[in-house]
Amino acid sequence: MFQGLLNGYSVQKEGTIIVADDGIVVASNDESLLGQNTTDNEVVQAMKKHTDSQHIYHLKNEGTGCYGIMLKQRDYYIYAYLPDTHWDLIGSPGYVKHVMMNILSNAVKYNRANGQIYISCRELPSEQPEMTTIEFTCRDTGIGMTEAFQKQIFEPFAQEHPGSRTKFAGTGLGMPITKKLVEKMGGTISCESKEGAGTTFVIRVPFKIDPDVDEHKVQKDIPEKSIEGLHILLVEDNELNMELAEFMLRNEGADVTKAWNGQKAVEIFEKGRPDEFDVILIDIMMPVMNGYEAARMIRSMDREDAKVIPIIAMTANAFTEDKLRTKEAGMNEHIAKPVDMKRLVKIICELGH
Repeated sequence: MFQGLLNGYSVQKEGTIIVADDGIVVASNDESLLGQNTTDNEVVQAMKKHTDSQHIYHLKNEGTGCYGIMLKQRDYYIYAYLPDTHWDLIGSPGYVKHVMMNILSNAVKYNRANGQIYISCRELPSEQPEMTTIEFTCRDTGIGMTEAFQKQIFEPFAQEHPGSRTKFAGTGLGMPITKKLVEKMGGTISCESKEGAGTTFVIRVPFKIDPDVDEHKVQKDIPEKSIEGLHILLVEDNELNMELAEFMLRNEGADVTKAWNGQKAVEIFEKGRPDEFDVILIDIMMPVMNGYEAARMIRSMDREDAKVIPIIAMTANAFTEDKLRTKEAGMNEHIAKPVDMKRLVKIICELGH
């Protein structure tokens, strides 16, 4: 049993079962446990299930899935980029869920009408054998925080905007609890914010790699290449699509230059130094100049890199004739919207990067 999460409360086992000092369950994933006494054998058995090894994919689903319905009912856009990881990990799935719920709650509570929330997850190398670190990031476009408040956000009862746009009453305990849970998992949490521009939380948590996983299966699942370090010219006229694609590409470690139509893309490429860009990712239907015309103009330039740079079309149409038109325009590949980042990375790697 972990004591001292907050005065008067404790967390039993490694889950989200919160028990008051009198032994009564006051919060749980399993609603049937609410109000029961922890001396009951059934409650003890229910707690034990939270110590099982879980693949991080399940942890991520738990951490974000609970907010799906609420976000659909509110005027927000949420983008979740949660790529597969390569190992089964041993950790505290209940804690991860609680932490992500608190972070998402904050992002919703202090957001604007038609605001945006971005969630991502990536795996970081660890210097310790049989360990890995998972980094969760949550960025919103909300009202942000002052520099002064950022210094006390993890202190109990700290609230900068008690009258925020939400019907849910806040206690000022969400972020202190989050920090305590992250630290109990041996992790770290940091916050960057700008008043009027939004907030970003970054959480890093170490996990033990499950020793019972078939080593051959683990090796088979590890991709040989990535797009980390590549410079990508991203061409898209839709603001939301542009921001989402840029977010996912940067999350994979790529450097991104943006162009808002085909003509601008041609100008940027022409002014750039030879071999400045590794890949061009271009939308088809755009004003001023569409993707087909832009690809033809780039291929016609008297430069060696213009002849060989991979150009990948993005379009909502995936019909055979559309694929043929992309080939005729000099493009190498075609990917349908919404873009599957895992497939896009695979395509880029197959094209020589």
